[in-house]
Amino acid sequence: MRIVLLCGGAGKRLWPLSNDIRSKLFLRLLPAPDGQQESMLGRVYRQLILAGLDSSALLLAHRSQVNLAFRHTEGRLPVLGEPAKRGTFTAAALAAAYFHTRGMGLDEVLCIAPADMFAGDDFFHSIAALSGLLLESGADLAMLGTRPTHASDQYGYVVPGLQMRQEGKSAYAQVARFTEKPDLSGAQQLINQGALWNCGIYAFTLRYMLSCMEQSQLPLNDKELCAMYDSLPVRSFDEEIAERTERAVVLPYEGEWHDIGNWQTLTEQLGSRVIGRGQISGQTHGTHIVNELPYPLHVIGVEDIIAAASLDGILIASKSHAHAIKEQLGKLQLHPMHGETSWGSYRVLDEFEHRSPNDILAIRLTVLPDHRLNGRIHGSGLKVWTIVSGRGEVMLNGERFAAASGSVFSIPVDTYHTIRADLDSKLELIEVRLGNSLVSAFYKSDSCNTEL
Repeated sequence: MRIVLLCGGAGKRLWPLSNDIRSKLFLRLLPAPDGQQESMLGRVYRQLILAGLDSSALLLAHRSQVNLAFRHTEGRLPVLGEPAKRGTFTAAALAAAYFHTRGMGLDEVLCIAPADMFAGDDFFHSIAALSGLLLESGADLAMLGTRPTHASDQYGYVVPGLQMRQEGKSAYAQVARFTEKPDLSGAQQLINQGALWNCGIYAFTLRYMLSCMEQSQLPLNDKELCAMYDSLPVRSFDEEIAERTERAVVLPYEGEWHDIGNWQTLTEQLGSRVIGRGQISGQTHGTHIVNELPYPLHVIGVEDIIAAASLDGILIASKSHAHAIKEQLGKLQLHPMHGETSWGSYRVLDEFEHRSPNDILAIRLTVLPDHRLNGRIHGSGLKVWTIVSGRGEVMLNGERFAAASGSVFSIPVDTYHTIRADLDSKLELIEVRLGNSLVSAFYKSDSCNTEL
């Protein structure tokens, strides 16, 4: 069985820490076994290793997040880039076309799963059991459902058939029906009927997925599918396949599982009430601070709020209403002010809001050991690099210069330029861009790191 972890998401429900490039998957906030902090994707990757499933896993991410996904899995999992975000059905189709084009057998099993799941280690053993369950049951689709701990209007529900069946070691039931995010009263009624939360994890044969793609008139070749990606509608796997499949089975899971989709659920998993610079005092039950800024944030005498700050903005909200930030942001074109890249990370330090030929943008760049910036040439404006710390090498039109703390390099137009950090330490520098075209190029790129 091949496991495809879907890394989609718009990055707005955990704003201002998440953005279009650094979605919630990549936020290093969760407590790790070594006492450090890990991201959701890093946690899932660690659990895949423990379950012996890492060698069968593939990540599917938007092309602007491929390098980021690669970094959070230590470069050990393959990452397939998606040309655009077109929903879970289209993502599953791309994965199926990718494997089919490379000769995978039609009876091989694929399993799609959201990469942002938060579950106990034994959850992944249940995922591994889906392949055998699919064969034992003769179903077209096998899925995982977790036992609800309370009525919620934030989850979809799976109503299992009345008769549970036992085949080998896997107790399962036929799927009677799906219900997508009912109101609280409806959710309680479903729970009384034995309904399970839908984890969004589905297993199926490559043959079945290809037949569904043919019915939707999608090409079975991944390159052909990518060529038409931008013109495809957004479609969910639940609506296109799960709810239409007549022969579907569900495997109940009784352990820990959470959908960390907002600040309320995320803070329940944090190891500390204050992350970053800040302090909580007075009657502040249930209040959390997550602060990425270098300035202290203090909360006094306010209960059950999230105070979150990053270069992208500041959010102060009651936890029960913090999810509304997604609607507040709407379809605003927000430019990420910080992010991780294949070579390191960047933070916008200062910018001018007006637009004139003399626009100025200052960016702090951190280049990882033995990594380099993408080589570039600009046709107008001026770049200036000031080395803050570390050592490395700057290349200007093929000529090499040693770079160390205090070094300054002026990069005029039509000059090919790049910089590499030494093997043993990271390199930090300040890049100042002068001129409208250079400033605009930074924000207009598909993701800022591709322009750097």
